[in-house]
Amino acid sequence: MDRIQAVPNAVTAIDAIESGPAHPAPSADDAAWAALHRRWGGLVHGLARQALGDARDADDVTQQVFADAWRGRHGYAPERGTPAAWLVGITRRKVADALAARARRAQLAAMAAERLPAQGHVGAGEPETVLDRLVVGRALRQLSTAQRHVLHLAYYEDLTQAQIARITGWPLGTVKSHTRRGLDRLRRCLEDEGGAAA
Repeated sequence: MDRIQAVPNAVTAIDAIESGPAHPAPSADDAAWAALHRRWGGLVHGLARQALGDARDADDVTQQVFADAWRGRHGYAPERGTPAAWLVGITRRKVADALAARARRAQLAAMAAERLPAQGHVGAGEPETVLDRLVVGRALRQLSTAQRHVLHLAYYEDLTQAQIARITGWPLGTVKSHTRRGLDRLRRCLEDEGGAAA
């Protein structure tokens, strides 16, 4: 019964947003939007995860979809389709944007790798340096591609998070999230390896 009533509630949420007073009470507006998000959030996230293959990227796309839906809510027309169809259309565009940004990042990473100087030969008296590189290299491989890319741009290219956002096409919040998650995971990996000092 709840599932049957969920669809009218989602439509009501859009209708409440569309036909409500010019300045609706925040609680009513928030409740209508929360109902819409509860009803269709799983669908949006599932489509994004299936297309992108990464839960965190799907989280970012889901956030972008609902942010765009909120900004464009006045353009929603029930006669042109259901809320689900409207959100699926936005999801498809956001997934396409994410895939294009991923391709740009891969191209930038390849170009950056070509520009990195070759590592010098390490003398026999520097085994700690070799070990540190191995441990850090293994830890970096455990990060997601997005996290590795953001950290590379920040620490090897010396770019600010705002510059990284412009280069990658990601929102600044996404760049900050990837940086924070990447550094946290890198720290945990190094601690697990016993190389926190490295």
